[in-house]
Order: sequence, then structure tokens, then C-alpha cells
Amino acid sequence: MKSSRHAACVMHMAAQPLLETLGISKTFPGVKALSGVDFRLFPGEIHSLMGQNGAGKSTLINVLTGVHEQDAGEIRLAGEPVRFATPLEAEAAGIQTLYQEINLCPNLSVAENIFAGRQPKRRGAIDWKAIHARSEAALAELNVSLDVTKSLDAYPIAVQQMVAIARAMSVKARVLILDEPTSSLDDGEVARLFDVLRNLRQTGIAILFVTHFLEQTYAISDRITVMRNGVREGEYLAHDLPVEALVAKMVGHNRMSERLKGGAPDTPQQRAGAAPFLSMQGVARRGVMNPIDLDVQPGQILGLAGLLGSGRTETARLLFGVDRADAGTISVDGKNTKLSSPHDAVRHGIGYCPEDRKKEGIVAALSIRENIILALQARRGWLRAISRKKQREIADTYIERLGIKAQDAEQPIGLLSGGNQQKVVLARWLATEPKMLILDEPTRGIDVAAKFEIMDRVLALCTKGLAILFISSEVSEVVRVSHRIAVLRDRRKVADVTGSAVSEDQVYRLIAGANE
Repeated sequence: MKSSRHAACVMHMAAQPLLETLGISKTFPGVKALSGVDFRLFPGEIHSLMGQNGAGKSTLINVLTGVHEQDAGEIRLAGEPVRFATPLEAEAAGIQTLYQEINLCPNLSVAENIFAGRQPKRRGAIDWKAIHARSEAALAELNVSLDVTKSLDAYPIAVQQMVAIARAMSVKARVLILDEPTSSLDDGEVARLFDVLRNLRQTGIAILFVTHFLEQTYAISDRITVMRNGVREGEYLAHDLPVEALVAKMVGHNRMSERLKGGAPDTPQQRAGAAPFLSMQGVARRGVMNPIDLDVQPGQILGLAGLLGSGRTETARLLFGVDRADAGTISVDGKNTKLSSPHDAVRHGIGYCPEDRKKEGIVAALSIRENIILALQARRGWLRAISRKKQREIADTYIERLGIKAQDAEQPIGLLSGGNQQKVVLARWLATEPKMLILDEPTRGIDVAAKFEIMDRVLALCTKGLAILFISSEVSEVVRVSHRIAVLRDRRKVADVTGSAVSEDQVYRLIAGANE
């Protein structure tokens, strides 16, 4: 594998870049997002762009695709200078982009989303039969089978992400840019996507791949460009850059290397004999979740492991009152409790960081300060308003504590990178001093350094008695941080495992039903 990749990359280095930037710079108010960035993307390669949140990855993509205009520097496509005023101009030139946040129309059907703006016509009218057939074929390339006539919002976010990928790949492109395409996919879906990308690479398409998953970077990449603080740190052949070196280059020093070599930080010991803070007994929702029993104890992290569609997010939504259960009982602090709404959950000391940050987490038009104090103010009631001075103190505290990269607390949250938005959502719930925290994909779209920082903070709170329900599509992450793991399959719990000897292989076997 290494030799074939090396030969391919040597060939690329001798060829002309298909897409290239020379000295690209971009400044936003108070922020130097890009500074003199040189970048090369060759035909027939998969090139990963790596860096921490705020390193400039998304800004570079936005400049390449006409979302933003550069302040200085030049973009070349097939050796010719180009300047795209809009994403449509970039698409017309053969650059197709799947952005980090899914920008589809949830009120339209799956097929309408895949062919929006380029519907095939017959005798002057839209050819719906052709659209449906071609949509099914595009999804079939990803081994996805679903009713393309149904509204997109009828499907979970992970399926929506697959639809977005199918749309991006259904256009005949010279350059395909994928910004965090796997953030909501399980391992099987990632493997299928990578097979498709490898096939596309063989046709000569140049693929730019952006991810925070280190394993995925090395599984798919021919070359890697590292960004740090708006500057290109370097360009490397993937097989010549060890993972410890990559992380050190991303963060600017070697402090993360020992963390990767030595494993995760020690987790606190389970509190012996502690009564559950929250208990579910036979809780179910018709057509959504089969009856499930769960106990979440103070000072303990309960991980939920399972594939896409196993019921992880559905369980979280039932616990937070977003969805109402049809059967079963929930008790909080030993008392039977009805969680009929998120307000009920917040009143009982439960916080929830949802999977879909953009749709259910942030309020993009509000400032960082306003987003952080939302839950605390809602719990107090609007008649007991938190003073502006106190709001700023709270916001500044968590900006510093979680390392949120922002100009100040008054900056609109919509201007932050995805990872920093995620930190703000976490800060919102930490500010309420919850007794239990539900974390659904809390490190989705967050770089490796920030992942450790956030989880260190969560683990520290756990030692003080916080009960945590932790959901992640990365089984390795669930195993690393959890005291107990509930394994879900087909919207029911199939196993409950505990102890330091629990391994990824064991969890995967349970997910697959190999032990039955």
C-alpha cells in the first residue's frame, strides 16, 4: 500500500497541479484568517487538509470556492489564473464542494435535494421519473437505499449527510472538496464512502478531504497539508508523517504526543454503591425506540455504543424531554418524574449537547455571551434577569476555560468555526452547574487537541459527582472515557459492559451480535 501510494505521489509531483493557490491571504474584522498560503492539489490524488479549529481550513476552502474573495494572492485552475465571485462560478468551472454543515433544503424531497438547480427535463417539464431513478442510483453508489420521494427532514442527520455526499458526487467534477463528510457516519458508511473516493481517484479527479479523525486521514490520504493559525505549516506524503508528528505540527509543539502514546487520561473510579441519579425502566416510544432500561450514576460516565440507527440519539431525546415516551418510567434522584419537555429536564438539573449543533444547538444570530447564558437564564426565569455584567463574567470565564477562539464574548457565534461553536454549546450547559449532562457527539468536528481538552474538563466534572451520558460514533472514544457502556442495536439495548478490560473488539462483537 505504501509503495503504491508513494509511486502515485511521485507521479503527482511531476505533474501540474490541477488546483493551486499562491500567497493567499484573507482578513476578517480583528482576525487574520489566512496569511500567504500556498497550496497544491494534483489530479488523481486524495489530499487531506489538517489543522486545529481556527487554523484556516474552512476559510481556505471558502476562498477556493467563491464564498469569500481573497485579499491577496492568486488561485490557479489547470495552470490558469481564476477568480470566483460565487460558488456557482466555482461549480461551473468543475469544483464541487460538500461543506461541513449540511446546506440542503429539509422541506424538499431527497431527490429534489440531489438535483436542485439541475433537474433533467422532458418536453419542457421536469422529468420526475428520471430524477427519482438517478437519485436512487447516486445513493446506491454509497450503498444507501431509501425512499427518495420522502421529505429530507424525515431522515436523521447521518442520512442527510449521505444525501449531501450523493449530491456532491453526482456532478461531473474535476475537483471534489469534502469538508468533514464523515462527521455523522458510522464505520461501515465511512468504509463505503472511502471505496467510492478511491474509485473516483482512479478516474483522475482531484479530491480535497478535510477531517479531524486521524485514523481516517491515514486510511485515505496520499498527501497531507497542515495548517496552523492561518499559515501553511507544511505539505507531506502521508506515509512519511507519523501521527505523533502530525499532531505536534497541528498544535505547534509536542505536548500532545505523550497523550497519544500513553493513552487517555485516567478516568475517575466509579462511586461504589452510589444510587442512580437517573433511571429508565422500560422506556419506549412507538416506532422510534424499543423498551430500554438504563441507570446513570453520579460520578460516572455511561457510554452509549452502537451503529447509525441503533437508538443512541433517540434515547438522549427521550431523556431530555425532546420526545415523549409512550411507555415506561423515569426516576430522578429516586423519584418518579415526567420529563415532558426540555424545560422539565433543565429544571431537574439535566443538560443536553445535541448532535446537530447547527440546527438544535447554537442561535447563530446571537453573540457568544448570549448563547452561553441561554440555559441558565431559562432556568431562572425571565423575571430574574441575569445582569449584563454577570453575563459577561460567565461568558469570559468559559471562553478562557474551554479555549474558545474568538475576538470577544460579543462576537456573533455564527462567525466561529464549527469546533468553537461546539465549545460554546458545552459552556452553556456547564454554566448551569448541571447534575447530569447528556453529550451527543460532543467532539464532532473538533480537532484532536480540543477533544482532549473538552474531555479532560468533562472528566474533572465527573470526579465532582456529575452524571454523564456520553454518545459517540467513535467506539474507541466511548471505550476510552466510559466507566460503563450500554451497547445498542436495532433500537434496543443488547448488552451492558463495565470494567477497565473492556475493549473495542468486544464492543464491536456485541454490536454485530457475534456473542449471541
